[in-house]
Amino acid sequence: MDQRHVLLVTFPAQGHINPSLQFAKRLINMGIDVTFATSISARRRMAKTTTTNLAKGLTFVAFSDGYDDGYRLDQDDANNYMIQLRSQGTKALKETIRAASDDGRPITCLVYTLLLPWVPEVARDLHIPSALLWIQPATVLSIYYHYFNGFQDEITTNSNDDPSWNVQIPGAPLLSKRDLPSFLVPSSSDMYSFILPTFKEQLDALDAETKPRLLVNTFDALEPDALKAIDEYELIGIGPLIPSAFLDGKDPSDKSFGGDLFQKSDDYIEWLNSMPEASVVYVSFGSLLRLPKPQMEEIAKGLLDARRPFLWVIRANDNNDDDDDEDELSCLEDLVKIGKIVPWCSQLEVLTHPSLGCFVTHCGWNSTLESISCGVPVVAFPHWTDQGTNAKLIEDVWKTGVRVRFNEEDGIVESGEIWRCVEEVMDGGDRSTQLKQNAQKWKDLARQATAENGSSTNNLKAFFDVIHP
Repeated sequence: MDQRHVLLVTFPAQGHINPSLQFAKRLINMGIDVTFATSISARRRMAKTTTTNLAKGLTFVAFSDGYDDGYRLDQDDANNYMIQLRSQGTKALKETIRAASDDGRPITCLVYTLLLPWVPEVARDLHIPSALLWIQPATVLSIYYHYFNGFQDEITTNSNDDPSWNVQIPGAPLLSKRDLPSFLVPSSSDMYSFILPTFKEQLDALDAETKPRLLVNTFDALEPDALKAIDEYELIGIGPLIPSAFLDGKDPSDKSFGGDLFQKSDDYIEWLNSMPEASVVYVSFGSLLRLPKPQMEEIAKGLLDARRPFLWVIRANDNNDDDDDEDELSCLEDLVKIGKIVPWCSQLEVLTHPSLGCFVTHCGWNSTLESISCGVPVVAFPHWTDQGTNAKLIEDVWKTGVRVRFNEEDGIVESGEIWRCVEEVMDGGDRSTQLKQNAQKWKDLARQATAENGSSTNNLKAFFDVIHP
């Protein structure tokens, strides 16, 4: 068999890049060469160790998307950005594929993440098989698919009118409005208006194929119904895509491979080492979400009321155009007496630390999978995109956490609600014990899936055996 060579193309956002790098590592361990393509700005943000510590067989290609200094969602024109990404990305990928062929290492498969519906067009033009790497849960994929295939009128017409409204979509639990991906709700911000049409285009491209095969960052035991909910597609669970060091511990060097790429370390590990077992509340809302000042104050008050040690990630303000940093919190002096505030941490290092007892999370899919894989119960604090659906799964399907309730008048989660949820997870009662037992169960299943003969490992091997018989 000729050498297999995958061109992996990822949208230039950290939530796409991290699982894609883990996917690349899985392929390399299977003896498959990988060329990893993303934008110049994203490549610049990656830590230097991402290049120096990678396994043999991975090559980086950085292409211009027209925003080489970085795209800012709140300042730049999103539609123009997507046009530039498509135009310049198409040209760059074709050049990369031709160069690989000239070098005697032809691309044999093209894999791409969300928001890149033009990539399979490149693959078809050059007669290369391609596959979508879906980096959200299979349940969310089913919701989007069925939204465009029979459920759109029901959701857009009725979800706003009746507070008791719910909908049953194949492969998903019974969903209320707050459980839907935010882009399906009519009140979504105009800032993100480009996303739903892009998803539609992506699914249309798949519909043009016969029984397309999609690689999904989940595992069979976690979403068995959702993985079978779309008759027209074959969904293949290959996750969780997190560093193997945090799954089987066999490759400690893998901790630096793609997990947290964009920041430097801090002294938080020493602080965690000084804390009692299962005592710390970890609070982090991902790489994109910036909470308004009133919400930050309520979180701070809730943590003070809980009187438990906490590690809270409050990112430094990249734009330096307002004063919403941690030193603006009115109760900062009291906060630092019982907890620690940092601008960044290695999330997986924290989630696997024995002092950790609870994760207050925005429920991004990467963070959700990490909490599952590390066996950590959560307080679900969703905000947008797929996070509401993930929170629904966490609370009602996997039963590994509790979900905050927002104040309907101002959309704020009040301090008392934050305290209630933290206590429910941490207080050691029957509910707390059940959550921790469920978290441990899913941790074990996640590790089984990625073991040598686990479902995700076998699924990925089978996929490439079909691509490269």
